[in-house]
Amino acid sequence: MTLLENLKQKNSAFPVYSIHDEAFKPYGRVIKGYDTAAIVAASKAVPQPESGSAYVPTEPSLEATELAKTIGYDLFGELPAQIGLCWGHNVKLNALEYHLSSEINIAATPLVLLLAKEDEIVDGKIDAACVKAFLLEEDDMVEVYGTSLHYCPCQVEDSGFACVVALHKGTNLPLQGKHDDPYLFAANKWLLACSDSSEHLENGAPAAIVGENYELRY
Repeated sequence: MTLLENLKQKNSAFPVYSIHDEAFKPYGRVIKGYDTAAIVAASKAVPQPESGSAYVPTEPSLEATELAKTIGYDLFGELPAQIGLCWGHNVKLNALEYHLSSEINIAATPLVLLLAKEDEIVDGKIDAACVKAFLLEEDDMVEVYGTSLHYCPCQVEDSGFACVVALHKGTNLPLQGKHDDPYLFAANKWLLACSDSSEHLENGAPAAIVGENYELRY
């Protein structure tokens, strides 16, 4: 049984797809033709968090790779890019975010992205039933469109996950001013939380995801 078949079987009540399926096309695109070996190796060399998951907008060991330099030049059209890392342990939806720009993800381990569409937000809320799961195998590289809601990847093995995250420079950094928008959580980052995700709610994220805080089984 393949990893995808196993995930489909164990999550039969929830749609699980490959990024190579037609279902992924509204959310992003698969990027081919780049050598990911060095950046994946650098990602794997970063120690796992002691608990849970972690995210850093920039990781020097990743930004030192040749691919990191190419991402800004090719995929962001010569605009400055930041190359960070999201890694650790996670199996739950917990929240969804979006940016007004695309995000590049490179799977340093197999992982699942939980995705929805920005236009599925109605009156400031989104139904968790809109979310779909997409499997990335190690070395897979994708563009997640700015209109796609996403958040922390889910692991598909006990050792956890690691995902390279490339964004326009400055994204996810702390806000410098005051804003009336309750969903604006960081620079170029709008966040919606599940009603039982206490960590996000305590940090000020609105409880805007209606329904089950989905848990991926592997």
